[in-house]
Formats: sequence, C-alpha cells, structure tokens
Amino acid sequence: MREVAVVTSAQSPCLAANRRDDMSGILLPVLREALAGIELSRDRVDFVVSGSHDFHEGRTFAYIDSLDAVGAWPPISESHVEMDAAWAFYEAWAWLQLGHGDIALVYGIGRGSLPRNLDQVVPTQLDPYLLTPLRPHQDAIGGLQACALLEAGVTTEQEMARIVARSLADARSNPHAQVSGEYATDTLLAEPYVASPLRRHDVAPVGDAAAVVVLAAGDVARSLTDRPAWVRGIDHRMDTHYPGARDLTHAPSARRAATEAAKTAGFGAADVDVAELHIEYSAQEPLLVRELGLGAATAINPSGGPLAGRPTTATGLLRISEAAAAVRTGRAGRALAHATNGQALQQNLVCLLEGGTRA
Repeated sequence: MREVAVVTSAQSPCLAANRRDDMSGILLPVLREALAGIELSRDRVDFVVSGSHDFHEGRTFAYIDSLDAVGAWPPISESHVEMDAAWAFYEAWAWLQLGHGDIALVYGIGRGSLPRNLDQVVPTQLDPYLLTPLRPHQDAIGGLQACALLEAGVTTEQEMARIVARSLADARSNPHAQVSGEYATDTLLAEPYVASPLRRHDVAPVGDAAAVVVLAAGDVARSLTDRPAWVRGIDHRMDTHYPGARDLTHAPSARRAATEAAKTAGFGAADVDVAELHIEYSAQEPLLVRELGLGAATAINPSGGPLAGRPTTATGLLRISEAAAAVRTGRAGRALAHATNGQALQQNLVCLLEGGTRA
C-alpha cells in the first residue's frame, strides 16, 4: 500500500452564521493559509475533491461556486461528495493509492445556518414513506438515542454535562472555536430540555466554516514537511438506514471501521494518544469510546470537538484535520479521527494517523 500523509491543514472559525461571504469567500483564505504553510503552489496539486451539502444552499450544484477559490482553469482533476468532507478525504486517499498523482487537496464547506428552518431539512434524510411525513424535529432522533443510552446505563445526564463542560473548556484554547464564559456542571444540568434528555448544550451547534486538508504520497510528503501525519489505516462502514431497525445503544459500523482500519495500521484505537470524535450529541461520546475501544489515557476531542461548533459537512474533515495537527506538532505520536454521517451514527469513518517513519 502506498504511504500517504496529511502535510498541512487549515480551517476558518465556526461562526453561528456567516452572511458576509459566499462559498468561495469562506474558502479562499483557508485555502491560502493551508498552501502557504508548506509553500505549495496550487499548480502542483494533482487532484481536488470537496464535500458540501447543496440541500442547505437550496439549489443544485451549488458547490461549483467554491471552485472560484480553487481555480478551475487551466482544467483540474476534480470531484465532489454530497456528504461530510471526511468521505472526500477517503476518496483523495484512494485516488493517491492508484498512483495517478502525488498531491491531493481536500476541502469541506459547512453552511448549516442557511436554511430558515432545519426542522424541515433534516427529516428529509429519513425514510421518505414512513418517517419523513412525521416531521420529527432536527434533534428528535438524537433525543431517542440519548434516552436509550441512559436507560441502558451507557451514560448519565451528569456525565453528559461533564463532557460538555470539558469540551467547552478545551475549546477556549482553540482559536477557531467561538466559545466564551464558564460552564459548570450544575449550571448545565439546570438548563431546560430540547429533546429529553438532551439540553441545548448537549447538541453540537450548527455553524458556518470551511476546512482544507492536503495529502501527499511518499517522498513528496517528506519533502513538504518535516513531520507528516501518515494515514496508517482508514475505513468506513454503514448500518441500516432505518433507525427503528437498529439498537441505538450500539454502533456496529463504527466498531467495524475501527477494526478494519487497525488491520492495515498495525495499531488500534486503544493505542492512540488523541481521538477526535464526530459527536453531534454529548451522549454519543461514551458510546463511541466503547465501540471504538479507546484507552483510558486517550485525550478525547482536545480541540473542543463538535460541541464547540459543527459546520455541516465539514465537521468530520475537521476531526481529521485536528487529529493530524496533533501528530504533526508532536502533541501525539498516534491519533484517531472519526467522522459520521446520517442519523444516530448511521455511517462511520475511522482514520488512524501516526508520526515518524515506519520501519
């Protein structure tokens, strides 16, 4: 298997709503920052792949606007996925494995603030015959899963509040997070429910942001940075689409993705120093820690994670970016990045990263 590494990444602050910039306006400064970090000109990029959600824009092929920032002339090799850009990352990794080029640029743009009412948008990803007509609000399925997890003893409301408090405290040291104030567990538990047992702070806040990650293969990666974050294993799996046909206290596709990624990485989730988890609800963290098999010493979402900001369709790519940054800066020798798509952890991707050179 060809060695591939993350050599640079960048992201914009996750704003509750960005009404000043269009897609290319959000992306361009992030793109420039990522390329400038390794003094890489855009004409050296062999492949560009993105992830975004045209449904939020209310028009088809809306992502084409972002190519104004990328530069589509002279003609480039380009692709797009209509889901979280973590899956665009997977496509770029697979493309490099084929040997068609040495450098791939991945970007994701989340503009979740655009819909006037997300309660009308989110249910459309459910079964169109039986569930979508019921019009469950955007956090209804998350509330059902959280309730099931509490009843099964996987977590408690107190633990959920502690997870939120820790995440928001960590986010204050992240320049890209928009977090202020102090968050005590008792204060959080006094807040009203939005979808029992979920309170507003238990729900990752939707916002607008862009993320860029650059991948390079072999010696090209070594020439671009002193410490590449090597992608040692990556895999994605999915569970059945219908949430009523699943046991929501388990995430078998997450467990399987971690197991398969570990086979090629030569190490597993229990061996990583940092894990960046794509949790849209605080109750999902204990579930993923168990399903992935993370060790007790692993730092979970030291960046603050999605509970500090969730740019739709860029959140999973940000987990890869943050995990890779931990490796590239020497804060972690090994790291795990997790991304999810769909309701209640329906689809899951796991990426295992490592610094240094494999013997």
